Amino acid sequence: MLFLCWRSRVHKVVIFQHRLLHYRVELFELLRARCLECSIELHLVHGQPTERERLRNDVGCLSWANAVVNWNYSLSGQDLIWLPFPSHLRDADLVILMQENRQLSNYPILLRRLWSKKKVAYWGHGANFQSDAPSGLRERWKKMLLTKVDWWFAYTQMTVDVLAKAGYPSEQIACLNNAIDTDSFKRELATVSEADLTTVRQEMDICAGAPVAIFCGSLYPDKKLDLLVAACDRIHHDSPDFHCVILGDGPSMPYMREAAQSRPWLHLMGVTKGRKKALYFRMSDFMLNPGLVGLHVVDAFCAGLVMATTSGARHSPEVCYLQHGVNGIMTSDSVEAYAQAILALIQDRDRLSQYRIAALAAADVYTLNNMVTQFVGGIVKCLAKVDSK
Repeated sequence: MLFLCWRSRVHKVVIFQHRLLHYRVELFELLRARCLECSIELHLVHGQPTERERLRNDVGCLSWANAVVNWNYSLSGQDLIWLPFPSHLRDADLVILMQENRQLSNYPILLRRLWSKKKVAYWGHGANFQSDAPSGLRERWKKMLLTKVDWWFAYTQMTVDVLAKAGYPSEQIACLNNAIDTDSFKRELATVSEADLTTVRQEMDICAGAPVAIFCGSLYPDKKLDLLVAACDRIHHDSPDFHCVILGDGPSMPYMREAAQSRPWLHLMGVTKGRKKALYFRMSDFMLNPGLVGLHVVDAFCAGLVMATTSGARHSPEVCYLQHGVNGIMTSDSVEAYAQAILALIQDRDRLSQYRIAALAAADVYTLNNMVTQFVGGIVKCLAKVDSK
């Protein structure tokens, strides 16, 4: 660790999450263990998913977490949430809140900060990068509260840039580089043999050495699937051996089914997980995602795939991990520009290999372990401000 963990007394830190997502379980387990090494008691308070969130079936479980019954109310399509603050945790030295307008229980905690010595921090994006109204009332309200905390746990450098623009002190920001546990996926990738790849290529009528692209994620309009199909048509025209494999499902699946009917090289595999997902990733050279890019860029890096997206999409902050011309591609929102960028790498296998090597190197940077290190480092530094007063 790059920070001093010894502390003169045990500190108490509370993180609020309105629901516990399954992919965050390992983060909190590691975070709690690292905090204990620094004489810090970490407590997690979470509620339950809203009605619309329950359909996603993505809830996790932690035996040591404080599961509370939250209050939810839907108003004009927006969920409002109140998360109770357990009485035995109210003496916490630091409270970490998700930066969400809808979490009404945040506001009393932010107000109490005006007269309390206890510290309050935000964990979030800094702005809603998918907002339909970036200059609207909700985003103006979020911006007004942006600097009203003692510390920031920023998702990525994009969040840090938002905070810097708002004048928030850089020394009170921990850039987490948001990540997920990719160790199991890396292990699954390592188990895929050349014989496995040969078999699946034969099953899908893909020639040995043919360029293969993959799309992995939910199918909905923000993913720019019309641009994806049109660009793949252009790529296939100039590179007839090209195939594209689609992993995922969603509201736009009917559109993709119709497209696949006349394109035998476009393969719809549905939601795919585990070793089967690893098999398709190992078979591919590119991850084509002209629309919204989020955490799945880390999966692409793990498999050494070249992520290709567009600059006009409403990306999540993890898009900043993609370095155009180094480990990925970002073009304009043009079918021709997008297709030509892919074709240029198909025709230059040496350069494609360099991109893939850079992608694998990035996978070692954006890891859950590194995220935990940054998180604990920020907690320790914030608590040092408590001790100094």
